[in-house]
Amino acid sequence: MSRIHVIHENPAWLPPLAEAFDRAGLPWAELDLSRGTFDLASAPPEGVFYNRMSASSHTRGHRYSAELTAGVLAWLTRHGRRVVNGPRALDLEISKVRQYAALEAVGLPVPRTVMVQDAPQAVVEAARRHFAPGPVILKPNRGGKGLGVRLFPSTEALAAYFEAAPADEAPVDGIWLLQDYVRAPRPVITRAEFVGGRFVYAVEVDTTAGFELCPADVCAVGDAFCPAGEQPPAPAPRFTILPDGIEAPLRGRLEAFLATAGVDVAGVEFIRNAEGNPLVYDVNTNTNYNAGAEEVAGLAGTPRSGPGALAAYLGQELGRAARLAA
Repeated sequence: MSRIHVIHENPAWLPPLAEAFDRAGLPWAELDLSRGTFDLASAPPEGVFYNRMSASSHTRGHRYSAELTAGVLAWLTRHGRRVVNGPRALDLEISKVRQYAALEAVGLPVPRTVMVQDAPQAVVEAARRHFAPGPVILKPNRGGKGLGVRLFPSTEALAAYFEAAPADEAPVDGIWLLQDYVRAPRPVITRAEFVGGRFVYAVEVDTTAGFELCPADVCAVGDAFCPAGEQPPAPAPRFTILPDGIEAPLRGRLEAFLATAGVDVAGVEFIRNAEGNPLVYDVNTNTNYNAGAEEVAGLAGTPRSGPGALAAYLGQELGRAARLAA
């Protein structure tokens, strides 16, 4: 039977999608790639494969899930299966450096970033050379959910952090990123959601509670950073859907980027600088949606919700694949 196959390694993120698929009457199955065995001489099952492998899979004990997924996607592609968020999307998911290169190639600005693959002392020296006196952001090249993203008020605070950090603190791929800290007029970032390469809605995310910005209800939230001498802003809703979305020119540029990059479904995060100009810093091809924000906006359970739009799109792709196979 032809169906939608959801490639993943974290079942905790499946329920909202399962509800949307069931509501739409779509046949589907999960393909858990936390581990697996595949006979490459056989043909894959029929249907559409939706890849939502996460860059943070290694944090759940699935160190090689992304590598396994790359092999499975090659196998699926070889047999002509429709893969939503195929190999090129996975390549961007697991490398912020490659994300930034792809964004800049189409004229979308990103924060200034320095890549370091070396001992912590080399990271500190690079920070002093390029970002002194600070502040500076430290993040892993392959992260996910904002995990491992830290803001230091000065390069010397970064040096002190590494003096106390455990030896196994290095990123899973060995690559550290140092990045400009963009002081936005308000302590928020914007996450624009796209399904089928088309804009669905934008979420404003309050950042006063830290950088772990995964919208899924099961995600944890980290501690806040507030510069010395400043009082933290009053609490705000963590996730708020913007009724007017984002400006049409930016929306068009992001849609064009996704088409060029071979990405079908994504949450694209950007921050505005003091002049109001957006800088894109993350392309999340394993996007999750915040049920509370959708409920407040009146989108929950409708085709205009994230899961609803995704179910509708995958249903269309399943029908198209069936027609091509007939």
